[in-house]
Amino acid sequence: MWLNYGVDSSGVLVYVEDVCSGKSRLRCPYCGGGLTAKKGKKNSHHFAHSDDTCRSVANQEFPVLPFYDSFNIQLSGKDLKLLKLLWSEYGCRDYLVSPQLLTPGLLKSGLLTKNVYMVPSGYEFNDLGKIPVGALELALFNSVQEPLIFKKLLKLELAVEHATFKKSSDLSHRIIDLELYRAQLRRVLSNTLYFLEIRTDDKKVFYKVGVTRRQIQKRLKEVEIDLVAHYKTIDIKVLGTWENRGNIEKYFKHRYQSFNYPIGSLTEYYKFSSENVKTVMHDLQQMQAKQLNQIELDILAEENPQIKVLVSR
Repeated sequence: MWLNYGVDSSGVLVYVEDVCSGKSRLRCPYCGGGLTAKKGKKNSHHFAHSDDTCRSVANQEFPVLPFYDSFNIQLSGKDLKLLKLLWSEYGCRDYLVSPQLLTPGLLKSGLLTKNVYMVPSGYEFNDLGKIPVGALELALFNSVQEPLIFKKLLKLELAVEHATFKKSSDLSHRIIDLELYRAQLRRVLSNTLYFLEIRTDDKKVFYKVGVTRRQIQKRLKEVEIDLVAHYKTIDIKVLGTWENRGNIEKYFKHRYQSFNYPIGSLTEYYKFSSENVKTVMHDLQQMQAKQLNQIELDILAEENPQIKVLVSR
């Protein structure tokens, strides 16, 4: 987990993608220390402290949206490797997994459910277990993620209420936790997911997934500018847009990573066969239009809420 938000001089949270790489004028919301935007190619873009890292960030004691950009469900490297192997050998074929093949960590993870109706009994991948291997359909991913998002939001709200009632010394910390989480949720809700088909002058066909908060035509102009350095002419077709579905972008990339088609430093492009793209489109189109609830509407209605930065390290 990385810190993705800093605070400007007005107390407004600023997302890492909205600033240039390098040392910034933003401060850490937990300690007030200066922040540097890290925008390399290996790790996700994030903020790092320009000087010593405070405890909250060093210990990753800040909230993040469930399954937004990490899908390993806190498995150890060994268990994750085994889970992927079990999926390729058993899960994708709808075979039951023998208990003897599972480690204690996988048995406790809740990623596999025991099927007691088969003889001999065994374990099968449930929806949660399909997420680390990218096997869960996009619509079902939404149905798993969304309840977890609101469960965590409620937990953070209750923590603020409890700290307020107790007049706890960590009240400011709890408030920052809540505001950071709401900022993350506000961002994904305000984004529209898009899927593009791109044809080039040399008859290549590839695809792009991404999110935008602006009109799609403005985003297409930027995509065209990115690609003219690699191709003489391009034709871009919008295959679909899904409002308020910014939560899906990173899981899409995880699910279809084997089809990734980097173009120079551009990494959001994919190469699908004509049959594969039909499957992808079906996957996307199975997502129903997002119906915002009152909590989500209230969060979207907030414009640049201000927070008070802590100064203790």
